Amino acid sequence: MDPADALADRCAKAAADLTIPALLHRNATEFGDRPALSTLGRDDTRTWAELHHEVADMSRGLAEIGLQPGGRMLIMMSSRPEHWLVDLAAVHLGAVPSTVYPTLSPEQLRYLALHSAAQLLVLEGRAELARWRPILPDLPKLRRIMLLEEPAAGEASLATVTLEHVRAVGAAAHRAAPDAFERSWRAVRPEQPVTLLYTSGTTGDPKGVVLSHHNVVYQSVVLEATVAVPDHAPTVAYLPLAHIAERMLGIYNAVYRAGHVTICPDAAQLVPALRTVGPASFFGVPRVWEKMAAGVQAQLAAAEPATRAAYDAASAVALEAFELRADGRPVPGELAARLAGADAAVLRPMRALLGLQNMAWAGSGAAPIPVAVLRFLAGLGLDVLEVWGMTETTGTATINTPERFRTGTVGRPNPGMQVRLADDGEILVRGPLVCSGYLRADGGVEAVTDAEGWLATGDVGTVDADGFLTITDRKKELIITSSGKNVSPAQIEQRLRAHPLIGQAVAVGDRRPYITALIVLDDEVAPRWAQANGIGETALPGLAADPRVLAEIQAAVDAANAGLSRPEQVKTFRVLPSSWTPETGELTPTLKLRRRIITARYGETIDALYGGDPLVL
Repeated sequence: MDPADALADRCAKAAADLTIPALLHRNATEFGDRPALSTLGRDDTRTWAELHHEVADMSRGLAEIGLQPGGRMLIMMSSRPEHWLVDLAAVHLGAVPSTVYPTLSPEQLRYLALHSAAQLLVLEGRAELARWRPILPDLPKLRRIMLLEEPAAGEASLATVTLEHVRAVGAAAHRAAPDAFERSWRAVRPEQPVTLLYTSGTTGDPKGVVLSHHNVVYQSVVLEATVAVPDHAPTVAYLPLAHIAERMLGIYNAVYRAGHVTICPDAAQLVPALRTVGPASFFGVPRVWEKMAAGVQAQLAAAEPATRAAYDAASAVALEAFELRADGRPVPGELAARLAGADAAVLRPMRALLGLQNMAWAGSGAAPIPVAVLRFLAGLGLDVLEVWGMTETTGTATINTPERFRTGTVGRPNPGMQVRLADDGEILVRGPLVCSGYLRADGGVEAVTDAEGWLATGDVGTVDADGFLTITDRKKELIITSSGKNVSPAQIEQRLRAHPLIGQAVAVGDRRPYITALIVLDDEVAPRWAQANGIGETALPGLAADPRVLAEIQAAVDAANAGLSRPEQVKTFRVLPSSWTPETGELTPTLKLRRRIITARYGETIDALYGGDPLVL
């Protein structure tokens, strides 16, 4: 049997018949005393046995207040142990939990609640309840609201209960009928839904992606087969649980590996969390890696010349070895020895400042990351390897591994997954990681694949002779200039963001004569850069108009243009005076660009970049 087919066969056998409740039961039985869940800065560690016991009580409590097998439950809660507890408890009932982003508007929340026909709404507290209150009359399927804190006076009419009440009711029910919980979770089958995730989408209504137990268990098996990390390894959970990456790594993979998850409730405390935990693996969205690289660069810029020289020499050795491995070539013994010395003396202490000194695997995904950032991190002795996938593929569909990777690509298909390109370059995938389908408003599930099982991803790419996939753009985000040139905005934006001063960039030019760009300064790096360059102003509005900043941005644009074809080159740009966030609307909750919102909001600015000329039709 072909080695790839043999590996896929082993993964299929390892994942067969497993469910998340069965794995949690295994953990409580075989690894009961091992730590399972902690919160950064708090003495609240739960062992696997303790977590399983709490899940049992909560699961019975949810059943007592009316959550039924197959019923759907919406959660709007921050990253905290109760979020994990409620989610897993619903799964043990055969119900379907769905975490929603707290940044959604009331109209978006109404859509999700109506579309999911949620029976139960779980909220963190009264502030969240106040956001939902205006739309509650529009939700006839909603039976109960569960809060972590006591509801305010007069809220009883909303059928509110507290989490502690539900847990107490469940504990009593569990004591009265101890076998009911086991009967419930043992009835859950691998093909049943384990969660419902709504895509954050840049256009149109969100789609409810239904993932099965088999989907998430198979993804965990694949990660174990392709990424060598220690058993029971500690990890840091910092992304929202509405994000497929955190849901996979922070819940399902942790259950499969019986790992120890430390919750970082505030993403601004990510680096302190990493320093505390020292994880063996870490997944970051590109913006996280870009900020880390910018932080190290700022430290080096302020370092003594001797320190900088020592770093540059060590970094050159690390990059030389990295490039050999990226090309699939062995690292000679002499170079390996020099690298070991440079790493111990210089690079590992630098990585320790980020909490990444124990990395066996570091991944990046969800959006393109500049190759320049990957090379800088490689020079730090940190191989950040790109993966690719989507919610519909349960996270990664392709992966670069420490043993086989190629910089600038998103790796090769996971075991059991197949990738091919349509005639127009769109990437098609099929295999056991493809979701069950999209939830329909009537409660049914609509297939996402064609008759042969292929999912059209909407991404455009190329595959090289060794099977490595490169993403070139989103199919629907291609710019077609007024002269008919097809241009990939992602490639342009990726090159622009390689400069530490640039936090976000949007390439513009659809139906226009040439490409321009809207640029947003990095709100952390820009003030430090200004101070280092003798600029008294540190606020973004002032910096966006400062001639020295604009000259530096022009240099960044020139550098980006040097690697682009003439139709792709940015002819002019505008630096905007404020940052973009999910709250301001220009970014999705997963930090992807909302292009239509941006082009509508900054329409006059864009027109000005073309001399006030409207769209060329």
